[in-house]
Amino acid sequence: MIDGFGRSIEYLRISVTDRCNFRCVYCMPERGLDWIPRDDVLSAAEIHDVVAQLVPLGLRRIRITGGEPTIRRDVCDVIAGVRSIDGVEDIALSTNGARLEAMAGDLRAAGVSRVNISVDSLRADRIAAIARRDLKLDPIRVLHAALDAGFDPVKINAVIVRGMNDDEIVPLARLATELPVHVRFIELMPVGDMADTGFEHVVPADEILAKAREALGVLLPDVGPALGNGPARYYRAPGAPGTIGVITPMTHTYCASCNRVRLTADGRLRTCLFGDHEVDLRTPLRAGIPLQSLVARAMADKPREHALLQLRTGGLRALSQTGG
Repeated sequence: MIDGFGRSIEYLRISVTDRCNFRCVYCMPERGLDWIPRDDVLSAAEIHDVVAQLVPLGLRRIRITGGEPTIRRDVCDVIAGVRSIDGVEDIALSTNGARLEAMAGDLRAAGVSRVNISVDSLRADRIAAIARRDLKLDPIRVLHAALDAGFDPVKINAVIVRGMNDDEIVPLARLATELPVHVRFIELMPVGDMADTGFEHVVPADEILAKAREALGVLLPDVGPALGNGPARYYRAPGAPGTIGVITPMTHTYCASCNRVRLTADGRLRTCLFGDHEVDLRTPLRAGIPLQSLVARAMADKPREHALLQLRTGGLRALSQTGG
C-alpha cells in the first residue's frame, strides 16, 4: 500500500478491544468514557477477513493492541487466525503486562513473536497510581515471563511524565544493562486526563538521554532490535544485553517514515493516530462489499504529518480508542 506521499504502508495495528483493566493517566480518562457496544466490535472472523483483504495490497506486519488486548476472551483465536493468512510475516502484541504471566505460553503458541510491555514504574505504589488500578503488578516478573516464553524482542514502553515518574528514568534504563530487553522512553502525548496540560509534563528525549548517560556513562548509537524498530532511536551501553530507545512525538516527529495504519475495535481504518481521517470498514465488510478500493482511497488521504505539536489530537479522548 502506497500513500499519497510515497510511503509504503505495510504495518497494521489492530485494536481488538477498547476496554482496559487499567486507567492510565496518559491514556484515558478515569471515568466517563463510553465503551463501544459489543455488537459493533469486529469478531475474530471479521478481523481475519480484513487482514486477508489487505495482504494482497502489501500488508505484512500486524500488531495486536487494545485497550488491553489480553482481556478479550478470544484474543488467541484472533491471533492464530491472522497468523494463518499467507503473507503475514510478523505478529506483535502490546500489553500492560497484567495478564502476560498467565497467558505468555498461549500467546506465543498462537503466533505472537514479540511483545511490547508498558512499564512506567518499578514501584508498586506508583504503578497503581499511574494505572489508577492496583492489580499487584510486578514488572520484573512479567519481563522474565516474556523472555522465558521466547518472545524476541521484548520491549518496554515507559511514558515519562514530569513530576510523576521522571525520577525513575535511570532505574528503568538500567534494565537494559541487566536483561536482554529494549527500554523505550516515550514522550508524553496530551490526551486523556493530560489533554489540557500542554507541554508542562513533557520530558524531552534529550533530557531523558542526558540523565541516562549521566548514570550509565557512554551510550552508543545502536540499530536496536532486528524486528520492529519503528520510530525509536536506539542506544546501547558497552557490553549491555539490551538497548535504550527514545520515541519523540513531541520534539522530533517521525511522520516522514510512517509505515502504519490502525484498525479500531469497531472497524474504522484510522490512517494517523492523531489525524481526523477515518474510514468505516465494518459496514461494507458486513455487507459483503470488497474493501480494497476503500483502503486505497484512505491511503491517498493519509496526512503528511500529525498536528500534535499544535496540541490537536484529531478528536481523540483516549489512546485506548485507537490502540495507541
